[in-house]
Formats: sequence, structure tokens, C-alpha cells
Amino acid sequence: LQNVRIDPKSISFNMWKDIPVPFYMSVYFFEVLNPQQVLQGAKPMLNQRGPYVYREFRFKDNITFHDNDTVSFKEYRNLFFQPDLSSGTEEEYIIVPNILMMGAAVMMEKLPNFVKVLLSGALAGLKQEAFINRTVGEILWGYEDPLIDTLNMFVPGLIPFKGKFGLFVEINNSDSGLFTVNTGMKDISRVHMVDTWNGLKKVNYWRSDECNMINGTSGEMWPPFMSPTSLEFYSPDACRSLTLVYEQSGNFKGVPTYRFVAPKTLFANGTDYPPNEGFCPCLQSGIQNVSTCRLNAPMFLSHPHFYNADPTLVSAVGGLHPNKDQHALFLDVHPMTGIPMNCSIKLQLNLYIKEVSGIIQTGKIKPVVLPLLWFAESGSIEGSVLKQFYTNLVLIPSVLDYLQYIILGLSVPLIISAAVLMATSR
Repeated sequence: LQNVRIDPKSISFNMWKDIPVPFYMSVYFFEVLNPQQVLQGAKPMLNQRGPYVYREFRFKDNITFHDNDTVSFKEYRNLFFQPDLSSGTEEEYIIVPNILMMGAAVMMEKLPNFVKVLLSGALAGLKQEAFINRTVGEILWGYEDPLIDTLNMFVPGLIPFKGKFGLFVEINNSDSGLFTVNTGMKDISRVHMVDTWNGLKKVNYWRSDECNMINGTSGEMWPPFMSPTSLEFYSPDACRSLTLVYEQSGNFKGVPTYRFVAPKTLFANGTDYPPNEGFCPCLQSGIQNVSTCRLNAPMFLSHPHFYNADPTLVSAVGGLHPNKDQHALFLDVHPMTGIPMNCSIKLQLNLYIKEVSGIIQTGKIKPVVLPLLWFAESGSIEGSVLKQFYTNLVLIPSVLDYLQYIILGLSVPLIISAAVLMATSR
């Protein structure tokens, strides 16, 4: 119990502070093979490209202990491209939707027609098209686009940012917010449980108190002596708390584990799963509208290839092949300590696109949730850390367990002998 508390004196503290597990983020893009046909109303045909693999280093800073049994910290992520593990380079070109333009068009759909006509003319002057051919590095980490200044001029506040635009531009060399979690010094059952995130007890992205709740841990460790039911964590990337459910018991390189997976209800809509009504407005089950925490852009989260989603989402585009082995997420946790031994968290980012009256660049695009990319953040305990973990938490307890039976076995003849001696002495 002492060693799983967040305490500079505990064995697990350095593991918590500077995570020794080698994490990798693998990114897969969906290239649009028929962009011109899509503009005429055809079904988008996609081709998966990748993986483009990045070594991920995580460390905590601004660690501050408080008197109420909590500790605050910011966790930073640094990512470095790994050419030897990737199927391609960051300089490769991929045809994808013009996310800025298509997103802005949907966001402006209900604005007066004259505003949309003015924007359409400005887009033509900037030679903006519905689909762009950009490098992997540009799409992920950002590129300069005059469209940002144009949108800010025509509709101030529509996209409240300046500079480069990239899907992951805010992830690298940045933190995931200020977490304040329980240390477990007074109550071990509360260790790692989130007290506040950025000073908040709950967020305000969603339409119900239940959906806005910040539940569980920060997603790195859980309280010890876990039961085979479920686990929760708050994900700043998903802007919500996620609940995984127990699937099966197993072991990871000799260490016993519980495997937790995503239930089919995780991204279900409010019709199929009423508790998720607060995350709506919803479309089909299997995708979650995250526009309220993504600058109101028409973005959706899902499992890769729309795994566990409504079949109509898969059939609306070509080139998707959902299956559990490749696209389901999981966490293998050591139940005695609450420490993950092996994990792979997989999510897909999607953009809702459609024809918008008054903006000619959108052509005759039929409404569709179009996959942009999916990524897997994976890691497992290995090397000296695994050896220490196995020795302290598996081997030694097993030896002690056997030893008690040996001692018990040896003590039985002694007890019998003592009883006989006592009887004869009488």
C-alpha cells in the first residue's frame, strides 16, 4: 500500500513522475482516391496509408503537493518521428479534405447568403479547393494558410486561432492541462483519482451534468485491489470521462492482469443509449460529436474504421474494414497495484462534410462523416522495470506463499510430538 501511493518515498513515485514505459503513437491516414467524383456527389473511396510512427516521451512537471491529500501536475508529451518503424516518411503527400475550408463551410451554413457568397469569392481568389494535397508532416504538425486570416476577417471568432493549422499542432511539446489527483496518503482507495482538471470539478462541454462529470483517474494508474468490473479515466483529448469494462483475466509476461475494453455503448447515440443523450446532437451510433470542444468544427470521434459503429457509417465510404484485432482498444492492468502493464488506445478523427448552399467550392458533396486518420497510443512495461515488477509483485509473494505451507507442513510433526510428550508426562 505504501509503495502505490503518490509519495516521493514510494517505489512507484519515479515511475509515476517520469513514465519509463516506451510509448509509441502510430498514425494512419485515409487518402481520398476520387476527390473530383466526390465533388459531383459520388461515394468517397479511401485508402489507408501508414503507419507513421512516433516515439512518445511523457514526463510530469509543476508537481505540487497540497494539504488535502492531493497533488497537482502537468504532464508533457514530446513526439519524435521513427522512420525505421514507419511505412513512409513525413514528406509524403496525401490527398485529404481541406479541413479548414470544409469545416468552416458547415459552420457557416446558417449564416446569410451574402456572407457565404463573399467567402466563396475569397476562397476562389485564394485558390482554395475542397480537397488538398499536403505532406504528412504538414497535416499533423501544421502549415501556413492564408485562409485563417480570411476567415477571421469575414467571420471574426469563427476560428479563434492564428498561425499554423495542423490536426496535432497542439499535442507535441505541450501539456494535457493541470490535473489535481489524490495521493492516497490518507485513503488508498482514492489514489490517482482526479480531484480537479484545470481547476474544474466538471467541464461544460456537454448538455447534462452526468456527461460533464470528471470521473476516474488521469488515465495512467488506478487504485490497488481492482475488481473485475470497470475502470474510468478523464481524457482531455476526448473532452470527457471514458469508462472501460472488464473483458477477461490474463497475464503479461508472467504478471497477472485484468483486460479492460471499450463497451459498445461508449460512442452510442442518445437513442441507443439514453445516458449519452447529453453528448448530442448526435448522428448514428458509434461516433461522438466533439464540436463543442473543438472550436465548433464538425468533428467526430470514433473507433478506427468505425468499429462497433452503425453499419451505415461504414457503407457510406469505401475502403473501410473494421475488425476487433486491429481496431479495438484495450488496457491490461495489474489488479493488485492498479498499474497498466500493456495498453493500446485507438481513436479515429472524422470530419462531417456536405454541400453548403452559396459556397461553390463544396460542389455537390453528399453529407457524409469522412474519416481523416486514426491513431494508436501503445506501450508496455519491459526491461529492468518489468523484471523489478515481476520480482517484487509476483515472484517474492509466490515464494512467501509456498513458504508458509512449508512452515505449516514442518510444524505439524512438531505439534504432534509436543502433544505426545505432554500426554506421556502426565
